[in-house]
Amino acid sequence: MSRYPQLLSPITLGPVTLPNRVLMGSMHTGLEETGDWDRVAAFYAARARGGAGMIVTGGMAPNREGGVYPGAAGLFTEDDIANHARVTRAVHAEGGRIAMQILHAGRYAYSKHCVAPSAIRAPISAFTPTALDEEGIEKQISDIATAAARSVEAGYDGVEVMGSEGYFLNQFLAPRTNRREDRWGGSLENRMRLPVEVVRRVRAALGPERLLIYRISLIDLVPEGQDWSEVVALARAVTEAGADVLNTGIGWHEARVPTIVTSVPRAAFADLTARLRPEVSVPVIASNRINTPEMAERILVSGQADMISMARPFLADPDFVAKAARGEAARIAPCIACNQACLDHTFSGKLTSCLVNPRACHETELVLAPTETPRRVAVVGAGPAGLATALAAAERGHAVTLFEASERIGGQLHYAAAIPGKEEFRGLLDWFEAEVAASAVELRLGQAPGAEDLAGFDAVVIATGVRPRDPGIPGQEGPNVISYADLLSGRAQAGPRVAVVGAGGIGFDVAEYLVTGDSSTLDTAAWRAEWGVTTPWEARGGLAPDGPCPEPAIRRVTLLQRKAEKLGKRLGKTTGWVHRAGLQMRAVEMLGGVTYDRIDAQGLHVTTPEGPRLIEADTIVLCAGQESVRGPADALAARGVETHVIGGAEVAAELDAKRAIDQGTRLAARL
Repeated sequence: MSRYPQLLSPITLGPVTLPNRVLMGSMHTGLEETGDWDRVAAFYAARARGGAGMIVTGGMAPNREGGVYPGAAGLFTEDDIANHARVTRAVHAEGGRIAMQILHAGRYAYSKHCVAPSAIRAPISAFTPTALDEEGIEKQISDIATAAARSVEAGYDGVEVMGSEGYFLNQFLAPRTNRREDRWGGSLENRMRLPVEVVRRVRAALGPERLLIYRISLIDLVPEGQDWSEVVALARAVTEAGADVLNTGIGWHEARVPTIVTSVPRAAFADLTARLRPEVSVPVIASNRINTPEMAERILVSGQADMISMARPFLADPDFVAKAARGEAARIAPCIACNQACLDHTFSGKLTSCLVNPRACHETELVLAPTETPRRVAVVGAGPAGLATALAAAERGHAVTLFEASERIGGQLHYAAAIPGKEEFRGLLDWFEAEVAASAVELRLGQAPGAEDLAGFDAVVIATGVRPRDPGIPGQEGPNVISYADLLSGRAQAGPRVAVVGAGGIGFDVAEYLVTGDSSTLDTAAWRAEWGVTTPWEARGGLAPDGPCPEPAIRRVTLLQRKAEKLGKRLGKTTGWVHRAGLQMRAVEMLGGVTYDRIDAQGLHVTTPEGPRLIEADTIVLCAGQESVRGPADALAARGVETHVIGGAEVAAELDAKRAIDQGTRLAARL
């Protein structure tokens, strides 16, 4: 009997019956914009083959002004329809179903031609939109309906109308962005006139045989957002207008509340879907930070939703559903919600991929084909680079021996897993252990082989990682100085006043570790209080009147860096602000442009742009970068052994699991 009987049970959505209750949610990948439609088709077909009950594409623009950026994909021409038809045929050939998301960005469109209900610039955009007149509004409705009609020609099973996340339709709904005084603004009836009319016209364009999903914002998380009575009224109106199912949207892109980063608790907003479900006559779909079949099953069994939407988990593992059905949940590659290769790439104009699975969006280019000439391969170091190489090489048929000097695999991933808010990394470690156990890799723990031990292998991969760099501060040999490795491994403790030397990603993580008691990521109520989140039936937009109320810091921390720039400037594009805000809420002092003069029993003596200063501290934690550990690489090369140096052993940057896993997988693909 399945462990997930609800998740894997069929469900009927309007005219469509699906084999399970898993929807692969919409993601901007950038694939359509490459123009390589074989690649687009391969991406979606892999997810259909992996068991997703229904797939929703990335947002397709209904017109040029509605595209998220100039050149954004849509269905504008006959060629576009033909290209999309290649995608739908590939998905249908795998037995899957696929809907096209129609996304009009409104004032979020990164273009001088953007349009909106009112001429109010978004805080995340450089462009002030043009306020639409009656003719302009009719054009947008007509273009959205036309996109739906074209989706039918392209063979899609339906569409999802994007009405959340602060995009165009959501902008008409919220008083924050709709200041109109005509029939499209003011009262709730007027503000929801546009999305209701869009759904009505899209329904007519689709006909009765195609599915219509409406993505509804259940909590805007911005001032002057919608309240719950407005959400419910809209939900009823769009279902009466023809929506077959309601999918959950959470928060606007401009919200100063994190919603999808790794520190957000799993299923943190499922209670909102539960509240909506009895108010409407159509199925409702829960979404947002649901990344395991266990969590999905729990939501369904408890009656909080009829179906589950997961987006990024299908980047991490296209076979998510198939593995769950086979009883192999431990082998589902986990989405750790790090954003590093997905959303950070998207918002930087790069092609999306996945830290855990670098083959995501690269299915036709990064191929792990069976080798015709199996070789004996040694991999030295079982951190993320070594693990990725060993597993991929073994999958191809090479005989792989993986050496690790310590008594456990994972390397510096263990440091990440120790940080409050990064508990998802524990799941990544568990997955690596499950994969190694299920593979043909010969694992040798507690062994650090030398060149002589490795000379008999056909190829050797050095993935021995990094060690903390010595910053050379006078007095750093004192008893009050420790490295980040000592702290995060538990080998050393910190006192009540701490100076952190170095404000890269590790420095920020260490500061978070030092100021945090119990992790709010493991307690949804505490997380909501920390970020000032309530429910939209208690306050408009779901923002608590008292604002954020984090638990007080358990230590006094000063975070310092040599660079004379804003601390955290080089952190992830979509996550950096969360790390900065979290530390600021706990009164972490941040100093840039400092010179480290010396350390003594009083603390850390520095020179700031304002002059000399003593940072009184019981403990100084050194996070001043890393240096490569190359192990026996040079000695092997001197012996003429084929040697590859990867990950931190090659380049000692910030601890970069994304680069390490990608590099290891690509090396294995060409061995």
